[in-house]
Amino acid sequence: MPPVAKIRAQLLTWYDANARVLPWRARAGERADPYRVWLSEIMLQQTTVAHATPYFLAFTHRWPTVTDLAAADDGDVMAAWAGLGYYARARNLLACARTVARELGGVFPPTEEGLRRLPGVGPYTAAAIAAIGFGKAANVVDSNVERVVARLFAVETPLPAAKTELARLAATLATAERPGDWAQAMMDLGATVCRPGAPLCERCPLSDACLARPAPEGFPRKAAKAPRPHRYGVIYRLTHAGSVGLVRRPPKGLLGGMLGLPTTEWRAAPWTAAEALAEAPLAGDWRAAGSVEHVFTHFSLSLMIFEAPAGARAEWLTWTPLPQAAAQTPSVFAKALRGLA
Repeated sequence: MPPVAKIRAQLLTWYDANARVLPWRARAGERADPYRVWLSEIMLQQTTVAHATPYFLAFTHRWPTVTDLAAADDGDVMAAWAGLGYYARARNLLACARTVARELGGVFPPTEEGLRRLPGVGPYTAAAIAAIGFGKAANVVDSNVERVVARLFAVETPLPAAKTELARLAATLATAERPGDWAQAMMDLGATVCRPGAPLCERCPLSDACLARPAPEGFPRKAAKAPRPHRYGVIYRLTHAGSVGLVRRPPKGLLGGMLGLPTTEWRAAPWTAAEALAEAPLAGDWRAAGSVEHVFTHFSLSLMIFEAPAGARAEWLTWTPLPQAAAQTPSVFAKALRGLA
């Protein structure tokens, strides 16, 4: 394998010519705004660039600084986050923004150590903000970087056990020279060239150094996944005068703090129609109205839908016009609202 200096020079030259244009990145020669770096990194956790980009643009238009976001209403932020998934991120987002605004004068800490003390900021996010937002030497390793390193060094240990080894190898390539550009170059290479399937090896600036070049799709090695458990529940659509009744979910737990349709618990055994009617949130002329299938990270879910018209608006429900309800609720609830507007 060529020396580190050659690998770095080849990749940074490629990056200078091929860097992705992303709304959270700074112009050439400028330092990125740590707020925008932080916000983008939180949104991009388990989310594609294409899906996160419109949310990032909407957030930064509505809340252009961390102080603006810190002052926002919880419900407004949760509604703006709806559809982005992994809703604990939105709760941590607010907690972090308020910590920075109220305790740190609206300024993010410039070091990995200081950043890791913030709510919702783990080792990867802290390293990314330090490198990209502050120009600090940091070892930034996301899934794209893991894939590049696993192939470059032909690491035989399967993920997730290989994470420590991959981080160590990535650190051998990271230096204090252009740390933000290096981090983004590795990410861009993994996202656009060293892809999970059908990698474009003929376009890769590091192909001559890659030990996995003969069979790159075999890396990184992956351990067999355990079967994803399946759960069942019932979801209730209660409508009145063009609006649907929503509830604010408890602040902690899955989809915590979000508006959604009333549901039963989600359990391992299917619900019978009799059980579903017995758990209905209000007395009414309930009828079965189809079902919803949804997949979360750790389990899949089947929800029976029951619907009924309400004679009057129950005060404990948040009555929301049907055209707006799907946009303000997580996708599992939005699925159950389709076709009602």
